[in-house]
Amino acid sequence: MSSGESGPPTRIDLDTRSALNLAIAFAVLAITVWFVRSVPRTLTALAIGGLFALALNPLVELVQRRTRWSRTPAASLVLLGFVLIFATALALITVPTIRQVRDLDDDIPGVVDDLGDLPFVGDRISEDDVHRDVEEWLDDLPERLSGDDTPVVDAVGTIADGIAAGFLTILLAAALLLDGENLARRARRLVPSHRRDDADRFAQLVYEVVGKYIAGSLLVATLAGTVMLSASLVLGVPLAPLVGAWVLMTNLIPQIGGLLGAVPFVLLGATQGAGTALACIAIFLVYQNIENHLIQPVIVGRAVSLTPPSTMVAALVGVSAGGVVGALFAVPLLGATKAVYLAAREGRFSASR
Repeated sequence: MSSGESGPPTRIDLDTRSALNLAIAFAVLAITVWFVRSVPRTLTALAIGGLFALALNPLVELVQRRTRWSRTPAASLVLLGFVLIFATALALITVPTIRQVRDLDDDIPGVVDDLGDLPFVGDRISEDDVHRDVEEWLDDLPERLSGDDTPVVDAVGTIADGIAAGFLTILLAAALLLDGENLARRARRLVPSHRRDDADRFAQLVYEVVGKYIAGSLLVATLAGTVMLSASLVLGVPLAPLVGAWVLMTNLIPQIGGLLGAVPFVLLGATQGAGTALACIAIFLVYQNIENHLIQPVIVGRAVSLTPPSTMVAALVGVSAGGVVGALFAVPLLGATKAVYLAAREGRFSASR
């Protein structure tokens, strides 16, 4: 065959079964990548759902004792009550928040004017004509948002992710609350028979420490949110329901939660004037001292039996290892570890006798 001649065209014979196998392999790969990427979020939802289940479990047991119902209807009643309370609180927060957000652009220029009366920095604020710059920024804000939809899209995406994560967390909490006893019994069967008594003691210790800590923390956080909500309403702080909800959530974070809750409270109070901001700072500091020295030691401190330096170190380690979720779990896990250690030292486990 000469170099100028070409052979018959090459045919690619693609078997249908090969194409199907390739499609299945691609689908499995895509699902695997999605699963791996979603593992952190799923674990976070499972962890928080477990906390809610532990906090609501005493209520389920109380309903069972009072009504003589089985586990499923008692847990369903508690979950229904929790969902109704959550939906009511969400409605009470959302409606005033939307209304007050519309009024913030009218309040901010007045706040800047009030800042001109502050000592030391007030004259500089007036000389730099900050009031005019703020008004121009507010006037240009709608145009900026309409020209670049990235911030809006990002905000909508963040809200959607938060709603999906919250829904998943509630589903996992409901599943754990409904099937918790069955899961515990199945896990108990995996333990060798001669170790089951020790496993029961171990599980009871961990449940008592972690459960009491979570229930006490939720009670303290609810009290803190109620106090800040009341103070916001009295002082005329905008977005008062949102402030109360934010303080309630951040109060659950050991050590650093107080600072996270104070910042929005004070900043929103500043929109009503420097005097209101100072009043917000004073109220928060007074309440924080009462909580740290009176409320926390009585309600939460007895559950974990840890010193303040120990809880601080545990919270910092938890934040470094797992963010906010790590901080939530670090203190009760340390308290549970201490309780198990003391029980083993006292000979309450067969292995230590």
